[in-house]
Amino acid sequence: MQVTETLNSGLKREIKITVPAGDMEAKLMARLNDARDKVRINGFRPGKVPVQHLRKMYGKSFMAEVVNEILNDSTRSIISGRGEKAAMQPEVIMTEDEKEAEKILAGGADFEFRLNYEVIPAIEIKDFSDIKVKRQVYDVPETEVEDQVKRVAESARSYEPKDGKAAEGDRVTIDYVGKIGGEAFAGGAGSDQPLVLGSKEFIPGFEDQLIGSKAGDEKQVTVTFPENYQAAHLAGKEATFDVTVKEVAKPGALEINDETAKNLGLESLERLREIVRGQIENQFGSMTRQKVKRQLLDQLDAAYSFEAPSKLVEAEFNNIWAQVNRDLEAAGRTFADEETTEEEARAEYMRLAERRVRLGLVLAEIGEKAGVTVSDEELQRGLFEQVRRFPANQQQEAFEFYRSNPEAINSLRAPMFEEKVVDYLLGQISVDDVKVSKEELMADDEEAEAATKAKPAKKASSKKAEAKTSEAKAGEAAGEAEEPKKKAAPKKKAAKDAE
Repeated sequence: MQVTETLNSGLKREIKITVPAGDMEAKLMARLNDARDKVRINGFRPGKVPVQHLRKMYGKSFMAEVVNEILNDSTRSIISGRGEKAAMQPEVIMTEDEKEAEKILAGGADFEFRLNYEVIPAIEIKDFSDIKVKRQVYDVPETEVEDQVKRVAESARSYEPKDGKAAEGDRVTIDYVGKIGGEAFAGGAGSDQPLVLGSKEFIPGFEDQLIGSKAGDEKQVTVTFPENYQAAHLAGKEATFDVTVKEVAKPGALEINDETAKNLGLESLERLREIVRGQIENQFGSMTRQKVKRQLLDQLDAAYSFEAPSKLVEAEFNNIWAQVNRDLEAAGRTFADEETTEEEARAEYMRLAERRVRLGLVLAEIGEKAGVTVSDEELQRGLFEQVRRFPANQQQEAFEFYRSNPEAINSLRAPMFEEKVVDYLLGQISVDDVKVSKEELMADDEEAEAATKAKPAKKASSKKAEAKTSEAKAGEAAGEAEEPKKKAAPKKKAAKDAE
């Protein structure tokens, strides 16, 4: 096998591989001799079929297998033997001349093919000692825990049907159909929907218009969606809801005690408080980690400047761009609505894609040198967590999908690896804990957010337009495995879930 480099420009490489016809013939004869003892052909005893007869019958198909074997086995070994890492699967270029291909399959010509690929650049890991981040810490007060415990108890509160008019604090059970301009809109309908009046679960004005209603009443509720409503195509629009009140119920006494906790499946009120505190601390802990991670990635981005493989960048950009357009379409908005142009948005997202790929390569190199790995046990836990996000009737299908799809499993491994590398780095750099208020922790940092969010430039209204690949997930920039489609959850709240 002869390997000749035909292109070496920046990160781009092309090499020509020539396998002499004699070598191809030897591989073919080895297959034919192996098959001789296995095939059963009428008129011949087992193991006595002449090789030339086998060649006449199976020669071309066996030679095609030889070609595939060379392509599969040699590509990785050739590139690694050159001391290179391909950024993506190399492009294989073979002859398109049918006569030439026939000669190769017949064993009468050398097998030549070319590999086009980009290499991952060599990255020299720098000293981490200059990296400093501030970790904002919010100490959850007891009052916040007690407020949440009360809300949990409210959700478990018993109600008893009553005659007469509904008052604030009563629970009504309703059917409703929402319309805009006389036409029903998606997500604006529900049936047997419980709603506690005064809970502010629906948009302003909806619950107020049901006060005084009785079981059996049919009412038309008119409301206006807020200007900043999350479903942009409904924001600021007037809607009417045809509502049928099916039941009015009054609340029982609100009790917060061990019995309340037991009704929720817990052994005691103290255990309920522990769980609530843990959930609140986890919520704010996630915010803290995201801010710390953002600072870390920003400093790594500033410290490393190198050419990123264009194919990886292109694949990452395509993922982001597809998500942006899906979100704009779902919201019924355009780039002009976001005070930008398609050209400006493309440039912004291309910069974002380049950043993500560079950071992915840097983190991968840091992780490899530090010996960071994702164990099979960790991956299994991650798989179970991912599967639990699907509806119960789809979980087995999702589980089988991931177990049988290596690309899907890698889509779980990549972010887990990234988080472990971030953990490693946080143990190497200077981290200064700073006590902050809840408001300070939750304050949006739009400039930093733009580094991890994919949204049209200049306006932050399309916050859901976030690329599915994580900030530094270059390992999957070649494209995501398609997951089993999740069914839409039933729309329970007309004003909250209509999108």
